[in-house]
Amino acid sequence: MTTLPALPVEGVTDTAIVETIRRLVECESPSSDLAAVARSADVVAAVGAELLGIEPERIVVGGVTHLRWRFGPATRVLLVAHHDTVWPLGTAERLPFSVSDGILRGPGCFDMKAGLAMALHALAALADRDGMTLLVTGDEELGSPNSRALIEETARGAAAALVLEASADGGAWKSARKGVGLYDVEVTGRAAHAGLEPERGVNATVELARFVLAVAALGDPDAGTTVTPTRAESGTTTNTVPAGARLWIDVRARTAAELERVDRALRALVPAHPDAAFRVRGGINRPPMEAGMSSALVALAGRTAHRLGLPPVADVAVGGASDGNFTAGIGVPTLDGLGAVGGGAHAEHEHVVVAELAPRTRLLTELMHAISRTDEPWHA
Repeated sequence: MTTLPALPVEGVTDTAIVETIRRLVECESPSSDLAAVARSADVVAAVGAELLGIEPERIVVGGVTHLRWRFGPATRVLLVAHHDTVWPLGTAERLPFSVSDGILRGPGCFDMKAGLAMALHALAALADRDGMTLLVTGDEELGSPNSRALIEETARGAAAALVLEASADGGAWKSARKGVGLYDVEVTGRAAHAGLEPERGVNATVELARFVLAVAALGDPDAGTTVTPTRAESGTTTNTVPAGARLWIDVRARTAAELERVDRALRALVPAHPDAAFRVRGGINRPPMEAGMSSALVALAGRTAHRLGLPPVADVAVGGASDGNFTAGIGVPTLDGLGAVGGGAHAEHEHVVVAELAPRTRLLTELMHAISRTDEPWHA
């Protein structure tokens, strides 16, 4: 293992990072509001240009504004972040940015504007940024429908991807993530009067009920696979045999093989009534980020933290997905959860521990430097 000297990152301070987070949080960016996301991109671009000395590429796909800073002709280390949030416009007035007793609050601070600020400051601390790329997407909270191809194209050929999503409990890194399947199932029956001639109808609600039970049985707790019917609707009036119903399904699995098994099984289900029909839309949304894609990076991060005098950090596998699923899915070694320590993602108690910002940003800078200066394989 190559030993590299510590970098001069004394300029990375909590105060500077907090000010950047404030600027990012105070520009609201709900994923579904394209104009708000564009305004947020303007703020991110301005902050990044001040810190990094160059403007980013602005990439608009499907109306969504993404940003990319590239240093050098080829990407060796890719930093992945997003600037969209789940919070609607007006939330910042009701839950304004604040710092009190070492806790920073504000909509989107933990997920993941603090992580984005850390990425910008970590890059700024590097005198030599050759081989570094920062990609900031604007639709991650929607499942990255417009940015997936951009993420994969940017990541292809990189030695490693470092994802600035918020940490797990206690600051743990995220070394594995389940893959995701998202489905929308339409059930078609036939309407009839529920009192006069119900026998002439084909009850879509009954078929939906059978479908829900069959779907729920596809999970495999031993394999860590969950198949969850989440939302359902059916019928029109209380005295009509329902002609239509609809079901949404969330699938999570640790391996691609399990995602594919569930996908095949879902599409093979047939109605009990010969005149009913199922139509399955959707499919595998994100591949799994399997532990083998992060193990060497976890070890490197652990050694780096020790050298910096930081306490040991755990790593965990989580059920939630991120853009790290896409980078790992194309074979790029990926370590996730390198962002803020705190909690309350997507909840009103969302918060960030200020004292952890600078140490984790210094660690990120050291990781980038180490990866970019060695030719070792960063995956098992």
